[in-house]
Amino acid sequence: MDLSRLAAHDPVGVTGPSREAAVLVPVVDRPDGPAVVFVKRADHLGEHAGQMAFPGGGAEPDDEDLLATALREANEEVALDPSTVEVVGRLDDIPTITDYSVRPFVARVPDAEFVPDGREVAEVAILSVADLTDPANYESERRDDPRRGSFRIHYFHVDGYTVWGATGRMLVQFLELATDWRAPAEPDRVVDPDADFPV
Repeated sequence: MDLSRLAAHDPVGVTGPSREAAVLVPVVDRPDGPAVVFVKRADHLGEHAGQMAFPGGGAEPDDEDLLATALREANEEVALDPSTVEVVGRLDDIPTITDYSVRPFVARVPDAEFVPDGREVAEVAILSVADLTDPANYESERRDDPRRGSFRIHYFHVDGYTVWGATGRMLVQFLELATDWRAPAEPDRVVDPDADFPV
């Protein structure tokens, strides 16, 4: 994995969604290789309950900018000390179906103890890049929705967790920029837009 590639990426912004948010894509170096820190959102949350995500959340009026949002949220959600974070680049902004524009920042962070806050985060999962890029752990599908048009959903199944949705889209771009992994050109299947999600 080469995080220096992130510095050369010119991220694309989005306009339209009414609410801004930011997330941190935290990368830790471990003896068996690099890994990425995810959170599993608490089951009682109204939006994206129980789903895997990167630490982050909505911008607050006191945040200096969206990087400050990502750092504040990561500190609140998993007790990540902002002073230990080395930001190496940005991914493209992601619009979500909940009317957010999410800005992802990629950062090196120490392999410390990450403590879920319990209110919004049920647990922390650290998934290895080797497993995330293993073709056996990846699948995707296309849905043709008359309201939203055609869209592709990516699924990464690692260690009993499934990363998908907006986080899956961010993860695809991160892996394609930082590693030699590429998402297959075609999805594994086409499904009805109202089909259940395989999670």
